[in-house]
Amino acid sequence: MMFLGCVLVLVNLVSVATGSSAGVKVTLTQKGLEYGRQLGIDAIQQKLGTIKLSDISGSANVVVGNVEYSLTGMQIGKIGLGNSAVGLVPGTGVKLSVANGFINMRGNWEVKYFWFIKLSGSFELSVSELAISTNIAVKSDVTGRPTISIINCAASVGSVSVRFDGGPSWLFNLFACFINTPVRNILQEKICPLVADSIPDMNRHLNTLNVLAKVDENAEIEYSMVGSPVISNTMIEFGLKGEFYNIGQHKEPPFSPTPFSLASQATNMLYLGVSAFSINSAGFVYHRAGFLRQYITDDMIPSRSLFRLNTKTFGTFIPQIEQMYPGLMMKLLFETVKEPNVTLQPNNMTVQASGRVTAYAIQPNSALSPVFVLNLEASVSANMYVTELKLAGNVILNKFDMSLETSNVGQFEVTSLSNIFTNILNFAVIPKINAHLQGGFPLPAIGKMKLMNTQLQVLKDYLLIGTDVQII
Repeated sequence: MMFLGCVLVLVNLVSVATGSSAGVKVTLTQKGLEYGRQLGIDAIQQKLGTIKLSDISGSANVVVGNVEYSLTGMQIGKIGLGNSAVGLVPGTGVKLSVANGFINMRGNWEVKYFWFIKLSGSFELSVSELAISTNIAVKSDVTGRPTISIINCAASVGSVSVRFDGGPSWLFNLFACFINTPVRNILQEKICPLVADSIPDMNRHLNTLNVLAKVDENAEIEYSMVGSPVISNTMIEFGLKGEFYNIGQHKEPPFSPTPFSLASQATNMLYLGVSAFSINSAGFVYHRAGFLRQYITDDMIPSRSLFRLNTKTFGTFIPQIEQMYPGLMMKLLFETVKEPNVTLQPNNMTVQASGRVTAYAIQPNSALSPVFVLNLEASVSANMYVTELKLAGNVILNKFDMSLETSNVGQFEVTSLSNIFTNILNFAVIPKINAHLQGGFPLPAIGKMKLMNTQLQVLKDYLLIGTDVQII
């Protein structure tokens, strides 16, 4: 039953959400199920290869009288699972079926008759028309991780044939029919318990879902399932919380997830939807952590730049600054006054940020003298992409507006500083944000996997990631 694990590994690439409290959603398509089936068939064959058959012995009254026989040292040689299929059981889970499978075995035989005749040799046993059918329930456990359990399992063996080497063939034909039924019964009894034995191992694997994934020293993201998955005839949809938190301080933001539905897709194995709520919860966390608070000094301005962060440069536009603080370097403090707000529209991701800029003159003794405070409203466009198992991105400045809040150098026209602050934002502030965004944040994952043929679209209220998966 490793096939289900493979399916759930695919699902939990990022396993994700359906309910109104879900920030992330994922759907596993029929293509994803088929990939899981292919992996699962190999796993099932390995499991069946571990079947151990006890020695079989007995006696039979045939034409020549009473014959005692025994089959010993039986070992599985070749296994084939013929036709297999995997499908969804709406509201329940996954169904796997195998038809026309076969098992070939080898062993030793011995017969005794007329109390003094004893013969022995080897044999080959072929089991054909092997069939397996099992239904697996997929739910969420108390930790918010996926868990599986068997609802039912049935196995059947159509026929058993034995070819003996050594000894008279007429004798074997007389008692071979007494062997078929015991072998068939033993196999049918062992197959489903092997399926059941794989469930605890698989649940331990599913427990590796990163329900609380560390992003950096400031933030972690919770990927616990918000409920059991929604299962239809064509897909499984999982729901995860998908919410950022300050590490060790799980404070809820002043906004809630907006329900959204993933656009119907079937090209890739699975589709992951990351809502605007999830992204905005990250902004809330970083605002609270003070990450969106940054000092800018002259050494952060490229040497090629024509302006320097000093009172001489600012004095060009506001003469009273150089008059009051002649020949001094300056320092700027950029900080958000509330969490940024991300909006997602088709092919457009925009971030609105409200902030404050405090300008200081640096005195010879390193003391800071406040010069002025500006209110800043900025808009940036974001480009997001998937790298390995992370969602990363970068931003570019669209526009910003400034207004004067307080001034220690008298009133002045803030628009005169537009070019200076455009350069500061582009040279010093935006690069730091992009360096952090390019590090990315982890997507939900179970086990080892590789994403392939990945595409990302910006749709209304969420990012849609379509991807195929390779288990490595």
